[in-house]
Amino acid sequence: MNQVLVSAPSNIALIKYMGKIEGTGNKPTNGSLSYTLENLRTFVRLTEIEGAEDQWKPLVREDLEKIELSEKGQQRFLKHLQNLKQKWGVNKSFLVESANNFPSDCGLASSASSFAALTLAAAEMFQKLNPQPWGTDKKVLSELSRQGSGSSCRSLFGPWALWQAEYAEPMGISLDHFHHIVVVVEDSKKEVSSSDAHKLVTTSPRFNGRPERAELRLKDLVQALCWNDWHMARQIVWDEFMDMHRLFETSVPAFSYMTSGSKKVLEDCQGFWNKWQDGPLVTMDAGANVHMLFRNDQKKSFETYRDHFKKDFKVLAFEGVKDNVH
Repeated sequence: MNQVLVSAPSNIALIKYMGKIEGTGNKPTNGSLSYTLENLRTFVRLTEIEGAEDQWKPLVREDLEKIELSEKGQQRFLKHLQNLKQKWGVNKSFLVESANNFPSDCGLASSASSFAALTLAAAEMFQKLNPQPWGTDKKVLSELSRQGSGSSCRSLFGPWALWQAEYAEPMGISLDHFHHIVVVVEDSKKEVSSSDAHKLVTTSPRFNGRPERAELRLKDLVQALCWNDWHMARQIVWDEFMDMHRLFETSVPAFSYMTSGSKKVLEDCQGFWNKWQDGPLVTMDAGANVHMLFRNDQKKSFETYRDHFKKDFKVLAFEGVKDNVH
């Protein structure tokens, strides 16, 4: 039986991808920079099957979350597989099984890790069936993954990935091995999907000038990280996610992912920073949950934040791993 099993990580953008150029297959209106979250992963098993149609079902394993994909979600996933089959010239049918080791559809970038994992699984399978000279080229695979889910193109690289147009590429920044906390304020399915958010933000009066603001922050953040200017990096990252959430709140119609829980977490983070003049990079994606990245030398701070937020919220906490590149 022809079968492959692969996994791919999620990623958290510190400079956001929000707004896409119409009709380009998810090309962004501005460059984005992400940190790869090696501990938050999607697993995809691809099995060759008889019959004319590809199928999807949940990957059931004790260590993985139960997953329910809507009909629309399944079709989107299988359509990506169809496109990959066409690119490789493969006309066989497959069963796709997938699941995450973290909650999906709640702003933890499960579409990034799932489309990256499907792209990698297809590449491994199709190279056996119909090898292509470009079939293992990470940049080509990143470009193909982008067409399924924009942010997934960054999940093929680590620890840092820069995405400016067709594909993402690794970014050489020496700061890594971060400790990572996600305060899961809300793990139910989002009311406004990320795809819909991309369309809605362009109706905000604040979208005028947004690509330029993001590009400037991207340049400044890369410089701050390369110079180890943590204070500057933290401020840029904070301003950036707040800018994105203001776009949501001023679009037509307006919507918001921030809850009272999100605001409480952010207030506490700001309070800790004011007290110690140090702390994590804090950011939010298109969801209610709050990500925190701590330097490797901030283990005590990481433990303090983890224990503090565990009192009121579900907390996913991961100590920095020493081998982030895969």
